[in-house]
Amino acid sequence: MHRACTIVVETLEVLAQAAVAGTTTKELDTISRERIVKAGAKPAFLGYRGYPATLCISINNEVVHGIPSGKRKLKEGDIVSLDLGCIVDGFYGDAARTVGVGAISADAQRLLKATEESLHAGIAQCIQSKRVGDIGAAVQGVAEGYGYSVVREFVGHGIGTALHEDPQVPNYGAPGSGPVLKEGLVLAIEPMINAGAPAVRIHPDGWTASTVDGSLSAHFERSVAITGDGPWILGGEAEAL
Repeated sequence: MHRACTIVVETLEVLAQAAVAGTTTKELDTISRERIVKAGAKPAFLGYRGYPATLCISINNEVVHGIPSGKRKLKEGDIVSLDLGCIVDGFYGDAARTVGVGAISADAQRLLKATEESLHAGIAQCIQSKRVGDIGAAVQGVAEGYGYSVVREFVGHGIGTALHEDPQVPNYGAPGSGPVLKEGLVLAIEPMINAGAPAVRIHPDGWTASTVDGSLSAHFERSVAITGDGPWILGGEAEAL
């Protein structure tokens, strides 16, 4: 899983550099697929429950699961969520980050900062004998401390020989609640934070989710192993973290 996550994290770094004005979301998807295959891995999302691409690309008020398109070009000032997974020897890796296209607004910068901070607050709770609720409470505390809201319809999850495993890991909750974290468990921690209200809607494509009020949304994700020595962020630290 560490190898799979390494491929994902390194590919996300390449995508972040390639996310410039004029680039189509389909071009980013092609980069993702080519890099994963070249590394000897398999795309985790392609064909998953019918999903038609390797990469999920969600722009501005889109929260998650945006489908790449050759007709959609990135624009200066966009914020773009890049969500990617791959499989190595039957084990999954999953990570995401939100990046700016060129110069972005101060409000967008603040949202990205808050969402990334909430991710690290959640990761810090990935300790033996803590509980899933401790993770959610930490994420929620940071997000709401900035005046933002936490998406409720989508949550983090266990990950291993399947992309989504138990337990679910909400980005909200009460400290001391939920399943106990045990050594060997791997969790995908993935705060999805909205600048406005938490409600989302699903587009007619059946995949893309966006904020109901049109507010910006950001998404960061890392797969984290519970170990006797504390949290292990699989794939290592990315440049943005």
